[in-house]
Amino acid sequence: LQPPAGHELVVAIDTLVEGVHFPVGAAAADIGWKSLAVNLSDLAAMGATPAWALLSLTLPSGERGFVESFIDGFMQLARSQGLALVGGDTTQGPLSASVVVHGFVPAQQALRRQGAKTGDVVMVTGTLGDAASALRCLDRQHARAHALLSGPRGTRENLLNRLKRPTPRLAAGVALRGVASDCIDISDGLLADLAHVCSASGVGAEIDAPLLPRSSALLTLFDAGDALEFALSGGDDYELCFSVPADRAAAIASDLSRMGCGATRIGRIVTGDGVRVRDAD
Repeated sequence: LQPPAGHELVVAIDTLVEGVHFPVGAAAADIGWKSLAVNLSDLAAMGATPAWALLSLTLPSGERGFVESFIDGFMQLARSQGLALVGGDTTQGPLSASVVVHGFVPAQQALRRQGAKTGDVVMVTGTLGDAASALRCLDRQHARAHALLSGPRGTRENLLNRLKRPTPRLAAGVALRGVASDCIDISDGLLADLAHVCSASGVGAEIDAPLLPRSSALLTLFDAGDALEFALSGGDDYELCFSVPADRAAAIASDLSRMGCGATRIGRIVTGDGVRVRDAD
């Protein structure tokens, strides 16, 4: 496996475990898609283009239909990104999938968590909170789960699709090379992941809660308080969070809008440490 001349090799690995990272009984094709998507999202956060992957699949039993469906979902996303599956392993045990992805980025152009500067504008792609709200819909123990699942079908499916088949923002990551001061993908929740950037960069951040982008589906099924909680802390969004110099924010928003994911200004980098959230008052 040979990286092209003048490029650096970037690597990411994630494991998805049944009952922890996806619901028990989830469709095999959706598990296959997501196991790759969460790794490609890490490549996107580094501004890299994907090259190849390794897959280690652990199965309770060797069900041919499950494996074929899993690979169908995995390869549907892989082919769309020009990524090859070059090896891996299968073992018997509790259902889980571990994926290693490799990608390329021009030398010295990789996006990193450190680099945020006081005065930078904090931005995010897409909308926040959809995947976490979908988990609420699927939580049979929650008092409103039945009402949520019986809500408007199109609205509910939009949220569930964000959980089952997240879209790695690879094109956006490439567009941010040489422009963004830093970048991270939102897997653990906006507050937690932006805090990683602040820690690595030695700065603080202020977020304006009313500016957080939330989908119409989220706002239809949930009240404002829940929608805000999901957007701030829910996780599993796999959108990109980054900061840019204030005079570049409008141009970046326009560029990413043309790519279909958009970018919203949600706050600013400040002196200090940690992340503070400001409401309308």
